[in-house]
Amino acid sequence: MKVFDFDNTLYHGESSIDFALFLIKNNKRIILWLPTIFWNLIKYKLCLVSRNKMERTINDFLKVIITDKSDLLRMAELFWSKHEKKLDHELISRIESDDVIITAGPEFLIEAIKAKLGTSHLLCSQIDYENKSIICLNFGDNKVRRYRGLYGGSNIDAFYTDSYNDKALMEISHRVFLVHKGKVRQIK
Repeated sequence: MKVFDFDNTLYHGESSIDFALFLIKNNKRIILWLPTIFWNLIKYKLCLVSRNKMERTINDFLKVIITDKSDLLRMAELFWSKHEKKLDHELISRIESDDVIITAGPEFLIEAIKAKLGTSHLLCSQIDYENKSIICLNFGDNKVRRYRGLYGGSNIDAFYTDSYNDKALMEISHRVFLVHKGKVRQIK
């Protein structure tokens, strides 16, 4: 089985950041969150932010963006109609129906594009829409816990990612491919 990270791997960019920018048109209060979002993204890329800190920041942000679930799902559909072009179709063509996509991105955002991804096996961050909070941030070690919870002890044949933040998944993979701007390089 192959496992693929989503942001900066299958999608050129950070889909959650792009979605937040997209939402500004409908909710100007999001502008106030941009410095926090970008600062935490930089710290994430440098492996300098804890999962707890990320969860607190995301929960605060969710209280701003979620008015109701149906509106959020509709906005995710509209987002993908404009941002589907940022998907890496060449890399997506490697995905088979039993492969897994694992991401820290929210489930509502990735579910909205699932039909284009070649698999229905998605492990994303889970949201409690009623309480406007994270149930499970699929980040760092949580990715491995959730993977193991669903797929048991089976190791990953090939793992594709853009970041060493996924070190825990790299460790349970036979082969690891680092993806940078659409270029794939085997590192393990």
